[in-house]
Amino acid sequence: MVTETPPQRTHVIVFANEKGGTGKSTTAVHVAIALAAKGARVACIDLDHRQRTLGRYLDNREATVTRTGIDLPVPHHATGDGRADGNFGDLYRGFTDGYDFLVIDTPGRDDPAARIAAALADTLVTPMNDSFVDFDLIGHVDPETFKVTRPSFYSELIWDARKARAREDGTTIDWVVLRNRLQYLEARNMRRVSEALDQLARRVGFRIIPGLGERVIYRELFPKGLTLLDAKTFGGMGLSHVAARQELREMMAGLALPEAAMPLFA
Repeated sequence: MVTETPPQRTHVIVFANEKGGTGKSTTAVHVAIALAAKGARVACIDLDHRQRTLGRYLDNREATVTRTGIDLPVPHHATGDGRADGNFGDLYRGFTDGYDFLVIDTPGRDDPAARIAAALADTLVTPMNDSFVDFDLIGHVDPETFKVTRPSFYSELIWDARKARAREDGTTIDWVVLRNRLQYLEARNMRRVSEALDQLARRVGFRIIPGLGERVIYRELFPKGLTLLDAKTFGGMGLSHVAARQELREMMAGLALPEAAMPLFA
């Protein structure tokens, strides 16, 4: 079991949500590549050894580099073996030595290694689709008024992890709830979810930022391991995807990571 916290020079970003289908891996890979494109030393650990979406995405990216000869930033990455006493501890120790950022993608289910990773995070990102189905992971609402009645088990778990971390080394886990796919929602539902998130944020102490939309481009980029940051190199992602690139800019700004203030896109 991992007990130590990372050196100051390595900022640990953990993407965690016990519900699948929230865009967690897509967001994680875009954050990792965005940081690497700025010149940061980035490592990634995929703890979902079954689906391995983050790992496959970066494998595809390496294959594209080999096939085309074009030099793309590719974070060093590895996959956890999925065992409670498995290789996560060794990977974590190795990837917090000589790297500026460590991005960890966790499974969309309750998982022992994911719990450890969440407790080690400097920035904990919980992506959610903007609906009460996804909101139920972090809080419960009254069915008539839509007012928050109580935090969920998951919110209580993160609350306890944050308190334990503060007692252990005096640091604070910055918990960020990332709202994905905002623009495709009916306005009244969006407002109700937003009000419930604001209530719960005040109660349990997370930040809320906008994430990525539901766009075909993200799925199309996966086979080649490309991101929106590669538009200039590979083309085909011009003006029609200006909105998507703006989403990525705003998301990176909202994460407020300890990095140099460099533009993502020239």
